[in-house]
Amino acid sequence: MPPHNAPFRTRIGPTALTRTLAWLRLCAIAGQSVAVLVCAWWMQLQIPLLPLLLGIGVLGVFAVFASWRLGKPWPVREAETVGHIAVDTLVLGYLLYFTGGANNPFVTLLLVPIALSAAALSVRALLAVATLTGIAYAILLNWHVPLPLPTYSELHVAGMGVNFVITAVLLGFFINRLAHALRLQQMEVQRVRERALRDEGILAIATQAAGAAHELNTPLSTMRTLLPELRREHAGDAPLAEDLALLEGQVDRCRTILREMVAFGKAQLSQESEPLSVVQFIHGCLERFQLLRPEAELTLELDEVTASTVLRTPPGLRHALLNLLNNAVDASASCDSRAVALSVSRTGGWLQLSVRDDGPGYAASGDRAPLGQSQKQSGLGIGLALAEATAERLNGELIARNTGHGAEMSLRLPLAVIAAR
Repeated sequence: MPPHNAPFRTRIGPTALTRTLAWLRLCAIAGQSVAVLVCAWWMQLQIPLLPLLLGIGVLGVFAVFASWRLGKPWPVREAETVGHIAVDTLVLGYLLYFTGGANNPFVTLLLVPIALSAAALSVRALLAVATLTGIAYAILLNWHVPLPLPTYSELHVAGMGVNFVITAVLLGFFINRLAHALRLQQMEVQRVRERALRDEGILAIATQAAGAAHELNTPLSTMRTLLPELRREHAGDAPLAEDLALLEGQVDRCRTILREMVAFGKAQLSQESEPLSVVQFIHGCLERFQLLRPEAELTLELDEVTASTVLRTPPGLRHALLNLLNNAVDASASCDSRAVALSVSRTGGWLQLSVRDDGPGYAASGDRAPLGQSQKQSGLGIGLALAEATAERLNGELIARNTGHGAEMSLRLPLAVIAAR
């Protein structure tokens, strides 16, 4: 995936909560082991050491199993997450049973699974977790092994203080992580919604273009028939004959564009790709570009290794590059320049097509600039949108940045998608 898709991978829900529980479980194993050993060896309390260590060992075995499970590609279901919480709750209840039951100040740790479930699971799962912890607490109220403490009240107050600190840290840190994941998900949903609206606009433009192409074919055919007759009738008028020849060439050019539109639409529907080397693809684009913009002074940077790379050229890539080149020419022309530079490079698993101009650049400050903030005043305003849509469809990205004496548009595409196998 491209870098701009990389920042967000974890979604709020069962998977995120299960990973959080895995980290909490490791913290619980360490904390419980230290607490049991301190009470048994340092404070010399008469607690059932072997049953407590056995419970911690069971929790350790389950922690290993949970880590193995999270490494598998299978999706984590909500019921499975509730099962993990049930195991943690049962082990905690087992340890509390041998250390005073509900009188143990650490009994409030039973609330942690409820708080985490409320942030990540459905209401039904939350009710299941709350019922389980409630049953565990009710059992510990009536059945437990009392602690043999001569100074019970002082130790109880100290334990409550430690328990408060642990609960505050756990709830503050892990619920903040879950809330952060929720905010990231909302941003992702907003971005997907904006992309869908943009794609709907592009689809509407494509529909109108298809209708216009169909309607333009008839008047172009009529002009193509009449222009040669007009040239013959006015063969003696040299200036008019030159103008008519120019018009005839423009009509042929329009018909060629319409045929290419039809061919592009058929290729898009059939999802057929055209195997070409990078140098063949680039030179084909530049020949078309020179016909469209003969006034442009284009320089090309292409090394031999990149040039020999064979591509499964997808439909739309050529038009995306032509749109970037056209925008660059217009930007340079606004500063009385005709210079445009195209750099093609291969970096790792990516093919990068960078187009630089000598225009005014972007209004945004800094090296990177958001798309859509160019100072170009002419055009329909859809060239960059079409290029960005092509990049996203190919799992790539379109990056805009200021160079200090113009702007640079970089179209980065993964070779795993566009290179020939």
